[in-house]
Amino acid sequence: MCQTYMEDFVHELYTRMDILEPHQLSYQNISTNLGIRVLHWYESSQALFFNNQSYIFLNTYLSEEQKWQDFCHELGHVLLHAGNQKKLSKEFIRYQEEKANLFMYHACIPSFMLKQLKICDATYETIKMIRELFCVEENFAKKRLERYLNNLFYRHVVYNEQFISNWL
Repeated sequence: MCQTYMEDFVHELYTRMDILEPHQLSYQNISTNLGIRVLHWYESSQALFFNNQSYIFLNTYLSEEQKWQDFCHELGHVLLHAGNQKKLSKEFIRYQEEKANLFMYHACIPSFMLKQLKICDATYETIKMIRELFCVEENFAKKRLERYLNNLFYRHVVYNEQFISNWL
């Protein structure tokens, strides 16, 4: 069955870096592979481009789970966007933030890794396993798992409708 653009993008990105298992997912590993400098500071996390170098600033006070999630959000900006948000319209900033959030969920918990786990429910035990395996917060794991399962269900329904239509 087909995947979304974001699923394909993340899968290709991680495959190029030889990141194929959840234990390989870390902002240190990914930033090193991509040549992105990660700095810690006391302000909100953000991405910056300067002299052809990408920087991601992570808030020092965040938990490791929050740092990983923030890193993936900011990485979405680095990989998918260009320019200074201070010069953009509110609508375009909102679009970029939504796109970075979508990337964040897929980068923190890639679909191709979930598929390997053969997950079929969103019970507390499954959410806990995802949270621990991918080093994310519980609500984050729950939301990502719900989206993943909804997409699987939707693809299954569409695939079966196409099969039935073609068969009739």
